[in-house]
Amino acid sequence: MENNNLNENKEINPEIETDEIKEKDNSEVENACDETQKEMDEQQKQLEELQGQVDQMKDLAQRTQAEFMNYKKRVAKEMQDISTFANENIITQLLLVLDNFDRAIESEKDNDTPFLQGVIMIKKQLEDTLFKNGLEEIDALGQEFDPNFHHAVMQEEAEEKNKVLEVFQKGYKLKEKVIRPSMVKVSQ
Repeated sequence: MENNNLNENKEINPEIETDEIKEKDNSEVENACDETQKEMDEQQKQLEELQGQVDQMKDLAQRTQAEFMNYKKRVAKEMQDISTFANENIITQLLLVLDNFDRAIESEKDNDTPFLQGVIMIKKQLEDTLFKNGLEEIDALGQEFDPNFHHAVMQEEAEEKNKVLEVFQKGYKLKEKVIRPSMVKVSQ
């Protein structure tokens, strides 16, 4: 009977050993799974950090590109303005010559001589050249007074208020920019 008990114990022991091995293996597998999960979590965290950095870099690249495009537009506009208004100083000085032509023609308007006709033609040629380069005369006489285009030097009582009654000096714009306002008399 003792032998039978021993045999039974031996038979039980292999089952106990197998259970212990299974538990040990399960424990090792669980530890390995835990370590693998920790590594995966760590890698996921690193991946998220790297993705965040990539997103920041994309955002920075987009902002830099937008700033560069704005810079290019600004430089192009500045270059356009420079070419548009490069002649402004010369044209402004030539306005004085036009004024002198007008005075000369006005003083000789009663004498229709070939000389006067020549002066009128020269003035017309100068005006045409300036107008081709963007100069525009400001229409003032009879218009409503606008301080953006007119400079009031006198006022006079009249039935209609705030109208330009007389132009003392013509005003001009160079491509939509007022380079000299009209000097006018305004009704009040």
